[in-house]
Amino acid sequence: MSLRFFESFAVALPLEDLELDVPSEPEFLPIAKVGEIPAGEGRCYPVNGRMIALFFADGEYLAIDDVCPHMGASLAGGWVEEGVVTCPWHAWRFCGRQGTWLDNPRSPLRVGTYEVRVEGEDILVRIPRA
Repeated sequence: MSLRFFESFAVALPLEDLELDVPSEPEFLPIAKVGEIPAGEGRCYPVNGRMIALFFADGEYLAIDDVCPHMGASLAGGWVEEGVVTCPWHAWRFCGRQGTWLDNPRSPLRVGTYEVRVEGEDILVRIPRA
């Protein structure tokens, strides 16, 4: 078969008729259940190709990227107190709400943060599609 054979079957469609896989707005996805995470601790969950650290402290849930930008430690293995997530390896501290590196707040270094909400017994995190 030649390329010309295939070209003869090409069909021009209006753009409105094409279904494109365009990334949509980030969506809330259930990743855990209420009560799974003890107060002051975190757990790691794979979501849409990312590793998300979910913490429970002071009656609220915080979600951030799980990997510490310093040496790659799992931040979920650290602890959280008053909204501050501390890396278990070298005690680097990050704001669990804004992702800023609290040991040097003027630094552009940060971790990603994600909106969290609770619906019934489900903990949902707003994650962009990979």
